Parts: sequence; C-alpha cells; structure tokens
Amino acid sequence: MKVTFLGTSGAVPTTERNPSALLIAREGERLLFDCGEGTQRQMMRYGTGFDVGHVFVTHLHGDHVLGLPGLTQTWEFNDRETPLAVHAPAGTRSRVETLLSATGERPSYPVRVHQVEPGDVVLDRDAYEVRAFAVDHRTEAVGYALVEDERKGRFDRQKAEEEFNIPPGPKYSTLHEGEPVEHDGRVIQPEEVVGPPRPGRRIVYTGDTRPTPATADAAEDADLLVHDSTFGEEHGERARETAHSTAREAAEIAADAGAERLALTHVSTRYTGRTRQLEAEAGDAFDGEVFVADDGMQATVPFPDADDEFRIERVDV
Repeated sequence: MKVTFLGTSGAVPTTERNPSALLIAREGERLLFDCGEGTQRQMMRYGTGFDVGHVFVTHLHGDHVLGLPGLTQTWEFNDRETPLAVHAPAGTRSRVETLLSATGERPSYPVRVHQVEPGDVVLDRDAYEVRAFAVDHRTEAVGYALVEDERKGRFDRQKAEEEFNIPPGPKYSTLHEGEPVEHDGRVIQPEEVVGPPRPGRRIVYTGDTRPTPATADAAEDADLLVHDSTFGEEHGERARETAHSTAREAAEIAADAGAERLALTHVSTRYTGRTRQLEAEAGDAFDGEVFVADDGMQATVPFPDADDEFRIERVDV
C-alpha cells in the first residue's frame, strides 16, 4: 500500500506545498482524500494515476475542496464514463453539488455525493473498510480510517506433510479456509496446521482537527497516522482558536493510540524552512517514527508481519 502526499500545506499554499490532498493506492485501487486547489496537477506531477473512484472529503474549507471542480472537469474532457462517489460530512451535500457544477454544468458521467457521519462504514470492500470518525474543527468535519481485514494465518506446509502425511492438494486449501479434513483415519483441525490470523494495515487521516479521543480510538495500533500539525508549541493558543493541532498534540494522540508512525501535515507557512522544529517537538511526545510530510513524498506501508520495511521516497520531477 502506497501513500502519496499531494498537498501538505495549511490554508495558504507555498511554492513548495500545495493545499491538502492525499492519495492511497492499494492493489490497483486509488482513493483520494481531500482535493485542494491544484490536486490534479500534483497527481500528474507525481505519477499517481487518475483512475480514482472515490473521493473522501474531510470538510468543506476551500483548501480541502477547491481542486474538485477542475479535477472532475478534466475527467469530463477525458471522456470518463465510470461513476464517481464523493463522500462528505453530513449536512454538506448541497454545497458539494454546487461546487461540482461551479462552471454551470454537471459532469456527464455519474457522480453521487454521499453524506457520512462519525461511525459510518463509508466504503466496504472484501478486504478492507474506510470508516469515518469524529474530529473537532470549526465546521462539519470527519476523519477517515482505512482498515484492512485480518488475513488468514500462515499455512504450515512442512507440518502438514511431515507430521500428518497430507500431500499437496485440495486438502491444503480446505484447511487454510478454516475447515477440517479427514486423512489417514483421523480428522485434522485447521488450527493444527494454520497459524493465528495476521493483522491487516491501518492508515488514518484526520483532516483539520483539534486532538480528540476519537482520533486516538480510530488510530489504535495504526501503521500510519496522518495528523493535522499546523503549528508548533509557540502558537498553541492560535491552534486552539482555529481548531487545529500542534505537532506535539498530534504526537500525544499517536502515543495514546499506540500508532507505529506519525506523519505531520497541514503545515503553516510560519514553518517554511524550519519544519525540523515540528519534528523535534513531536519526537519529545512520541517514541515511534515521526516525519513532516512534504509534497511528492511517497510512503510504502508493508503488512505488520512482513519482512519489508516502511519506506519513504521522494518522487523526482
């Protein structure tokens, strides 16, 4: 699973940071979270691909949604026919629909706006879900958690062959599916040759928010928490006034959640050229891996039990 940071700035873009947007690629499927101004160009620039079927909007402040009209119009120019689902907080449907028809015309391909509330399973797939959770901002807002299902335990082929004398064949599949088999006059139970279920991955994206217990719950044991970190500690009062978080507050949530890694995003222009301050302040409160996300950064998130390591790359453009 690969996470591409398309926009990591706060409300105001800079020459190096676009407004908010994040793309997750999982086994050929692409999910877009927020769509700030210029997101489609960032998708081109960083080679993420354009075949997005679902856009998850955290809230309707301009730096999170003003890229939607341009992106949907480009899909129109490219003769898109596949449906698009836009998920947004409850109470915002009419505004999203107005935004999508900002030029006076709606896309010719099917577009549905789904309103979501905290606790909703927004997208239900065979191997994962996208869930909405409560955040604390100045308007209708939610965060999103991509949570994979548990995977089957590892099948111990050597034990099946040597201890139970089961040759390779259909009985292996039956056992791996959790069903017992009869062999050589005895019944072999799945747990005798199949290990315990293995955890899937969990990626959590808050959008703009104050630190909340709901975020810590959603990010429990997360492989990656992407959290609003607009300010450093010296602007803590400003963070409270504007319903944002400091880097340290984001780190405290990551620590409470037992997350493996924390990506600091939605960085105020105040910290241009000095984001290491944010990393240092977060590092004082969180023992896991912490980094300030930059535009064009791609994070590869392996399964928790995989031999592969979490990897960060920067796309050359």
